Amino acid sequence: MAGTLTVVGAGLMGSGIAQVAAQAGWQVTLRDLDDASVRRGVDGIRGSLEKFAAKGKLSAEDVEAALGRITATTDLDAAADADIVVEAVFEQIEIKHEVFRELDRICADRAVLATNTSAIPITTIAAATQRPESVVGTHFFSPVPMMKLCELVRGLKTSDATLAAARDFAEEVGKTCVVVNRDVAGFVTTRLISAFVVEAVKLVESGVISAEDLDKACQLGFGHAMGPLATTDLTGVDVLLNASRNIYTDTADEKFFPPELLQRMVAAGDLGRKAGRGFYSYE
Repeated sequence: MAGTLTVVGAGLMGSGIAQVAAQAGWQVTLRDLDDASVRRGVDGIRGSLEKFAAKGKLSAEDVEAALGRITATTDLDAAADADIVVEAVFEQIEIKHEVFRELDRICADRAVLATNTSAIPITTIAAATQRPESVVGTHFFSPVPMMKLCELVRGLKTSDATLAAARDFAEEVGKTCVVVNRDVAGFVTTRLISAFVVEAVKLVESGVISAEDLDKACQLGFGHAMGPLATTDLTGVDVLLNASRNIYTDTADEKFFPPELLQRMVAAGDLGRKAGRGFYSYE
């Protein structure tokens, strides 16, 4: 099926999606707002591919072939010929609406318009377009080259054909899919982890347990590969804060209201691994 893909947003998620698609034979356009952001995205892809090569999982030829399928740009009009577009920009509805209004204007009628949002309802994003039937959630997991899951989310008007095309794409780039049939805030995985992390942060915030011991309890007691707070540091404390806020805004369910500690960490710049400090220090 391999075709043409445009990824809008060259951050950790966008570059990861671009990488796995290029490895699977797709012609990929990676777009961001400025040259520096695009360059960081491509450099991140090269670094990731070279790590796989160093472990013997890819050949040097495979690395160069994948990189050769990626075109970097700051021009959103490059999405005009894409079969699939995946948006992976910041989790703010105003930003996503701006992107999707432009994609609606630019993209071919056949194009699937996908969003990698982890919490914002697909129907809300699709409302910025004149083709809500072509909009679908493709929620990949970080780091994309390692994580096998893709959560496919139907908006209220997502067509069966759009969902099927999104599944074909995700499976072709090596992911196993689950389908969320009702467009609830946070879908399934973000809804679960947000409730879990909010409660975990409350326990740490109130002095019941340390972050280290809470994560250790989840690893040894529940079989988690990582505890919820280490996972939050990996994903981004700000990302988790925005996700829980989005779910709370949509549901008014108090269990999703972000604790003060989470809010203060973001205000202080303790965003997790990417900032060198979150619930743990990475400096």
